Amino acid sequence: MEEGKFIVLEGIDGSGTTTQAVKLAEWMRDQGMDVHLTMEPSAERIGSIIRDYLTARVDLPNRHLGTHTLALLFAADRLDHLAREVEPKLSEGVHVVSDRYLLSSLAYQSAECDPEWVEVINREARPPDLTLLLDLEPEVSMKRVRERYLWPELFEEIGTQKKIRELYLRRVRELYSEHAIIVIDGARGIEEVHKTIIKEVSIFLRTHST
Repeated sequence: MEEGKFIVLEGIDGSGTTTQAVKLAEWMRDQGMDVHLTMEPSAERIGSIIRDYLTARVDLPNRHLGTHTLALLFAADRLDHLAREVEPKLSEGVHVVSDRYLLSSLAYQSAECDPEWVEVINREARPPDLTLLLDLEPEVSMKRVRERYLWPELFEEIGTQKKIRELYLRRVRELYSEHAIIVIDGARGIEEVHKTIIKEVSIFLRTHST
């Protein structure tokens, strides 16, 4: 049985990764493909700890978990997520679409931790088969975030998002020769971005199927 493909959507907060991951999975199912939709942080125990921390309704200065501890939690959740959910589905021939994965840590955690150390703690995580980075200006992303939420998550600050976007784009340049990564203009409308995504995914699946 041919293994499924692991497709990941990435981007700064407000870039539309969740919306586009859902739409991509729906489109793939409509094409008759077996698809499993997932996300990071995962729905498992470690992922729940991370989500509770990121969305805790307390003032940001009162969140005491250190940046290195948070990076380790993300790495641990990722390996658990792979073992429990992603790799079993792929081995069954099911395509997996994930809202965020490894590139998120290489951008978000590298904003405050040594990038080489972040790579080391994530080195056992398999690379995705295709990464789609939804890129847009942080000013636009934060406007979207403010329209959706009343309480900010940990990284939802304009200066932080600017730094994370720069790290995303730097990582793409560094990894481009080794990994299939496509940068998509995330500032366009939802349907226009979706059409671009399905075009790129269609090409990828056509050229990488046996």
